[in-house]
Amino acid sequence: MASIPQNKIEKSSFKIITQFCALAHLPALVRLLNDHRHSNVSLTAILIWLLKVIFQRRTLYRAEAPGMCTKRTVYNILNDGRINWQRLSCLLAQRVITGLAQWLDARKSGALIIDDTLISRLNAKQTELLANTFDHDRQRYLKGYRGLTLAWSNGQLVLPVTTAVLSSQKARNRVGTPAKTLDQRTLAGQRRAQAMRPMPAVALELIKQARANRLKAKYVLFDSWFTSPKMFAALNDQKLIGIGMLKRTKKIYYRYRGRQYTVKTLYQYLRQSHRQPRADYLYSCVVQAATAKLPLRLVFVAKRHCANDYLVLATTKTNLTPAAIIQLYSRRWQIENYFKAAKQYLRLDQTQIQDYDGLCAHMAVTMMTYDLLAWQQRRQPGDPTIGDIFYQLDTLLPIIDLATAIGQLLGELTNLKVTKSPANMTAQIKTLIDQFLNGLSIQTSALITLSMSNS
Repeated sequence: MASIPQNKIEKSSFKIITQFCALAHLPALVRLLNDHRHSNVSLTAILIWLLKVIFQRRTLYRAEAPGMCTKRTVYNILNDGRINWQRLSCLLAQRVITGLAQWLDARKSGALIIDDTLISRLNAKQTELLANTFDHDRQRYLKGYRGLTLAWSNGQLVLPVTTAVLSSQKARNRVGTPAKTLDQRTLAGQRRAQAMRPMPAVALELIKQARANRLKAKYVLFDSWFTSPKMFAALNDQKLIGIGMLKRTKKIYYRYRGRQYTVKTLYQYLRQSHRQPRADYLYSCVVQAATAKLPLRLVFVAKRHCANDYLVLATTKTNLTPAAIIQLYSRRWQIENYFKAAKQYLRLDQTQIQDYDGLCAHMAVTMMTYDLLAWQQRRQPGDPTIGDIFYQLDTLLPIIDLATAIGQLLGELTNLKVTKSPANMTAQIKTLIDQFLNGLSIQTSALITLSMSNS
């Protein structure tokens, strides 16, 4: 960190993290979790230290130990199966959205986005619930988990809301050790049982959990992996509007003008009916799902760079215009930007934690870090990228040793102007000492504060 005269404390990473925790009321959120540890170490202080470690681009193994406890204590907290990390993520996202209300356009409706990403663990062998997971990019199976993530977006901002670390529903695909517990009376057992359920069912559970924590949204966006008449019906029961991309499968039929069609045969029928394609889409019609008895509006959109191919969007709100459906569904891509930033900057899939509960905690801390970056991005003019904000915070971390910082503090105390008022002198000294402690790392500041209180 720069010397005290040159350092602007408002721009220091510690100050930014502190402001973010104050905005989100982090200590109050922590008290709402199922945290029954008998320890003097605050979970809030541990979370702040973990944020600084991420911005230092270090692993937990290579990071300096926090002054308030040992690294073993940090690992024990992360691996504690009693802490409800999903609820912390939901509450934190809700607080950040409320805190950023003045920077957001109130006319734009919020939408939930559901998607998954591969959390690869190629070198792991006996990790709990480890599974052979299909990688859609490489088109082959890899050892790891599916990070099912629910995000919130209003078109201007995307925030990760909650996540579930999923194994495989099929026992033959699970190559790691079995679950330690499946006792549904415990949070750890519920978390592991959730990891072995079908992905669409878990997606609905995450949506229900987000709404239970007062996250407001009108739409739910998802890709073809989650799209089915059953998913639309389940969202309709929760009074949510689903917008998704349909699979061109032969197993699902839709009724249009008294006849049953698959997506492919319906497109052929509309094309042969000599309908004139529009400028921004090809065709649009209202059908009824044969299985769910639910009306759906389908929009056929030309696939970019493929003149003879098309995509099919569907929604349960039939009075939406095709242009509005396309515009809303375009927000779904924002969750891909989150996955890219989380893996490139926040080490989402590079953790060394082996415990399943610890991996769930790591996902929650990563989402918390991204919330901080998104909050800082909206507050700055010029609309910088998430990567710019990350490196900006990284350069504000302490870069001088303790001896140099103490020397600078003594120099500032020596150069203080003597005043007749003892109270004024005391206030100046206190201000310098507070700036000095805030500029230090958390562990060093805690040690000095503890020494001062004991003396």
